[in-house]
Amino acid sequence: MKNIAEVLEGVKTVGIGGHIRPDGDCVGSCMALYLYIRTYFPDIDVTVYLDHPKPIFGHIECIDEIKTEADDSVYDLFITCDVSARDRLALAGNLFENAKKTVCIDHHVSNPGFADINYVQGDISSCCEVLYGILDSEKVTLPIATAIYTGMVHDTGVFQYSSTSPETMRIAGELMKTGIPFSRIIDESFYQKTYIQNQVMGRVLAESILLQNGTCIIGYLRRRDMDFYGVEGSDLDGIVSQLRLTKGVEVAMFIYETETQTFKVSLRSNGKVDVSKVAVFFGGGGHTRAAGCDLHGSMYDVINNITAEIERQLAEEEDA
Repeated sequence: MKNIAEVLEGVKTVGIGGHIRPDGDCVGSCMALYLYIRTYFPDIDVTVYLDHPKPIFGHIECIDEIKTEADDSVYDLFITCDVSARDRLALAGNLFENAKKTVCIDHHVSNPGFADINYVQGDISSCCEVLYGILDSEKVTLPIATAIYTGMVHDTGVFQYSSTSPETMRIAGELMKTGIPFSRIIDESFYQKTYIQNQVMGRVLAESILLQNGTCIIGYLRRRDMDFYGVEGSDLDGIVSQLRLTKGVEVAMFIYETETQTFKVSLRSNGKVDVSKVAVFFGGGGHTRAAGCDLHGSMYDVINNITAEIERQLAEEEDA
């Protein structure tokens, strides 16, 4: 596929969907595609389905038009953005299955190719960057550019992850030419926290533990602590990235309890460990330096199981 127009030919209805707990790249790519189709293919009835995007994405135009509940529509075409596997597709799973034709646009190396047409570029920084490559760049308006830039900065950690390439920076420069509020997008996405969010991060950092001779750092938050502060998973962004910055650390892990003995695990690597392999081993997914999964059991079981896989990779690194 060289251009998104190829799959839109003759199509009357299009559905767009992303993965569970949509992050910036998921929201940005879905909304950029939605805005592009709505603007340049006005005869197509397009709808985007996402699972309650966070308020920090409120600067993206038409974000309030997202549907957060599925219906019984049968689409001529259903497109997934930033979805690494069929079981990662959120509320729009049945819409995907019932669609006459399906397309997957993604950048996860673990993606098996689950749609009729799969445009997966595993060496590219973000799904938004992949999407930009199949849009007509001259038609990328300010609203579309804002959505794409949002996704790119989220999945590159503001252009610091190893997946960031010269092409990534070139595209970012082109997007900036449209007049996007790039500084505000970065501040609101990464640095601006509420007082409670800062308190929670401080507690996690203070109670974090170092393992494996200081190469692995673990932060955690139990459900009762989250209830005490009145926070949910969406309020915990940035904690694992801050843990990763600890001097001497190769891998950072942050876990929080979503319900009794069920934990969300976020992993970040500084290079020696491929955390996507760790996450996939436990049924999750992600990238070499940023990945995640869900695990059941006690907090200690979760920590022990994850760190055993991390330790195995570090041992292989030393033996190599």
